[in-house]
Amino acid sequence: MEKTINTPLLPDQIAPVVERELSTLPIVDIHTHTFDPAFGPLLLWGLDELLTYHYLVAELFRARPDLKPESFWSLPKPRQADLVWHELFRLRSPLSEACRGVLTVLNRLGLNPDTDRLETLRTWFRSQTPRQYTDTVFRLANIRKVYMTNDPLDPTERVVWEQHFDRDPRFEAVLRLDSALMKWPEPVSTLRTLGYDVEEALTGKTLAEIRRYLSEWIDRMDARYAAISLPPTFHYPDTDSALTLLYTRCVLPVCREKQIPAALMIGVKKQVNPALRLAGDSLGRSDVDTVEALARDFPDCRFWVTMLSRENMHELCVAARKFANLVPFGCWWFLNNPSLIEEITAMRLELLGLSFVPQHSDARVLDQLIYKWDHSRRIIGPVLARKYHDLATAGWPVTATAIRRDLAALLARDPA
Repeated sequence: MEKTINTPLLPDQIAPVVERELSTLPIVDIHTHTFDPAFGPLLLWGLDELLTYHYLVAELFRARPDLKPESFWSLPKPRQADLVWHELFRLRSPLSEACRGVLTVLNRLGLNPDTDRLETLRTWFRSQTPRQYTDTVFRLANIRKVYMTNDPLDPTERVVWEQHFDRDPRFEAVLRLDSALMKWPEPVSTLRTLGYDVEEALTGKTLAEIRRYLSEWIDRMDARYAAISLPPTFHYPDTDSALTLLYTRCVLPVCREKQIPAALMIGVKKQVNPALRLAGDSLGRSDVDTVEALARDFPDCRFWVTMLSRENMHELCVAARKFANLVPFGCWWFLNNPSLIEEITAMRLELLGLSFVPQHSDARVLDQLIYKWDHSRRIIGPVLARKYHDLATAGWPVTATAIRRDLAALLARDPA
């Protein structure tokens, strides 16, 4: 067997080997919004959560421009789900990526989606327990572990951390920075309630207390990296910005001390249509000069970066060629669509070789792990196969061993 997997593949053998190796590789998903089942209601799962996901809600309002958002939000969640199902799956072909994702989940679970009434499907989901269903999802998605998004300033989440619960080792923690750093001084009262002696003015004492907050919660969670979502207007250097000061004087020193990456997710424009709630966010093109300046001025910090604008992704790829401490990751949010994943993955391979992370799910509902990784494997695999085919035709020996090694480096590694 060892001889076989080390034997150079013929060009027409490459694609089937890539597909096989990718399908059997247990993935490490480095960015999600899912939760360990111990977090109770914070773990979203099941049919109604899938159908009321904000991607589908946005589509619903396009299909039904006469529907008033306040009327939709006043409905109980099952009724919201019924409405989404009727409008997007029964009256129209569910061609969007978000709609197809729901169908992929149901198909992989062995459930028949060809129904006008959802009660039969709901009955099946009600027969599951959160832990049992988590096992099912991880098995079907072939995932080894996921990284959560954890906010100590969320009182519902914080009480779980303070209870020292029995953790599921498949769920790693990530310290989310948004609520503590954004819109300063709004976070002051919450931080003070937690025992951190901060003031509205960003004095030396306040900065020291914020560093203490970050350090203590990284330790408590055993957080593997610290992450923040930023608007396209974020800029460094900017001496007049509280956010920039907090990030450079607090976050980066603590990440350096704890030897964990700092993840930047840049380009979200919050609530351009507040009536749509989570579905009301948009994107804008950001300044990649800021990323380059951070990587240059903090060479001993590791930056994991994804951006929301398609144009920024090319600029980020070029920037990563110049800074070894800069790792592009994933196709985030509005870029998590097949045509764009294919384009971005090919571009990264051509410019960066294997020194990036092709994808993360960004799953907010546990079930989405199934479809997002099913779809991503189907897109990333052929892109890789074409690149290996190019190597073979150029005279380079491509082996199953090398393919397995490369896939593990791309999709099965932890942030480091």
